[in-house]
Amino acid sequence: MDKFTTLTGIAAPMPLVNIDTDMIIPKQFLKTIQRSGLGVNLFDEMRYDRDGNEIPDFVLNQPAYRQAQIIVAGDNFGCGSSREHAPWALLDFGIRCVISTSFADIFFNNCFKNGILPIVLPQDAVDVLMEDARKGANARMTVDLENQTVTSSDGVVFSFEMDPFRKHCLLNGLDDIGLTMEKAPRIESFETQMAQARPWV
Repeated sequence: MDKFTTLTGIAAPMPLVNIDTDMIIPKQFLKTIQRSGLGVNLFDEMRYDRDGNEIPDFVLNQPAYRQAQIIVAGDNFGCGSSREHAPWALLDFGIRCVISTSFADIFFNNCFKNGILPIVLPQDAVDVLMEDARKGANARMTVDLENQTVTSSDGVVFSFEMDPFRKHCLLNGLDDIGLTMEKAPRIESFETQMAQARPWV
């Protein structure tokens, strides 16, 4: 998993509330167990018409937001079914951070396990950042995980809360496997001791 330290990038405004995981990645794309390749189908039913043509009005189809790395969203982002494909699709598109007033619990947890930073801010702060995101590609936000701040393109700074353990994992690029591998020497030592003490096992 890639480390998350400081991100400066384009933010796409998505003021819709209750953006659920089926909107993020529709159910027909859940057959794969690969984490790559899902970005093209991110928000599929909002991005494309029935013939597969891009819908020009959708934010991620607009030239200013095709390289967006941050989403500023409405309340309750990631609600619905508990599909891990949702953060996979976001990450594969290039999204590393989502800012909202609230997230569904399972989606929120899955983000951390996949290197995406979900930031919870009060409504007034999200409103400011939403307006900043509407400025387009010339307005770049900075997310500083170490200092737990989001800075708008105008220099307005908002602080966010972060669980210390999750912060440690993101800063060091540690998913569940990475956390286990940190303890590899102790695991190997234990296995060696057990092999000597109980060779019949």
